[in-house]
Amino acid sequence: MTTPGEVQLALRLRELREQANLKQQDLAALFSKEQKVGAAAISSWENVRRPSSLPESRVEPYARFFSKPSPPLELVPQDKLTDEHRKRRDALLEELRGLVEQTRGASAALVAGRAATYRSWFFDDDGPAVIIAPDASEEARGPLFDETDPNYTALHRFADLDALIELHGHIKAENEPTFPVFFRLASEATADDLSGHVVLLGGVGWNRATARLLRELRRMPVRQMAIPELYNGEIFAVGHGKEERRFLPTFAEASGDPSRELEEDVALLARVRNPFNYNRTLTICNGVHSRGVLGAVRTLTDARIREANELHLANRFPQGEFAVLLRVPVFQGAALSPDLENPDNILYAWPSQAEAKKTLKKDES
Repeated sequence: MTTPGEVQLALRLRELREQANLKQQDLAALFSKEQKVGAAAISSWENVRRPSSLPESRVEPYARFFSKPSPPLELVPQDKLTDEHRKRRDALLEELRGLVEQTRGASAALVAGRAATYRSWFFDDDGPAVIIAPDASEEARGPLFDETDPNYTALHRFADLDALIELHGHIKAENEPTFPVFFRLASEATADDLSGHVVLLGGVGWNRATARLLRELRRMPVRQMAIPELYNGEIFAVGHGKEERRFLPTFAEASGDPSRELEEDVALLARVRNPFNYNRTLTICNGVHSRGVLGAVRTLTDARIREANELHLANRFPQGEFAVLLRVPVFQGAALSPDLENPDNILYAWPSQAEAKKTLKKDES
């Protein structure tokens, strides 16, 4: 199990290296002038999914190297440190030792003023990440969908375009430039597309991949279904029979008019292991309507709230797997990003806190 403290240390080590504009192999070579280390070790210490413990013998060299007050970058021997360099080294050393202690069970709240956090859309492996988006229904396609039109635009084939563009750009920005990120129509997704990090956009009505993978995830109790009262879109439900709970969007008027104004959508944001490749992830960004899909995406892409939301998820679901049903307010036609710090925005969460604690104790034993 990866703890928030381990994630924080891994992120800090990666941050130090990136601020120095060094690749992992470059840092390994510089460190090896004093004590040999490989690029694979650097990568393992920065791995936020499965971090390796930073050896105590490496903490001081990290602090000494990254505290050098002026170029060139080098691992200055301890007996050659200037007073300024030693002072900067000691400050960074205190921070890094605090982070290391935190990974060993110390307080996970704050160390050196830095909150434990997580980057859901950063992947520290070779990928790929594949976003599978729904096909737009025939009536929803614009005139430029026609391939005979000189202005034919292939993206008119996709539904949930707002969410697709938002998420694709964010994943590209979060990862190394060479990290492969693709998007596929649900109707054209292949078996190979399901073997990496998979992101499903949209509901079971328009995205057959979502329907298939939800069937694979029988342990996740959230399901989606159509009801006659709703003009379009599929609602979320939990439980069965008398225990069933349904989560419906809210409209400005209670009439059956399909043009009525949507005031609040419902979104599903879920992250679990990919059932077809346990070393990769499956993320579901779903909604009753398209604004719910966008709200699910923006929960972890909106710069104004994503850090707090990441921290909430890391603390609430320390094992990294979760499913939350969220309120997505709609104001003047635009979806607002759900703030997870507001408990009213979380309609349902899996696993429950009791289940999470039970699983955590089992993993630690």
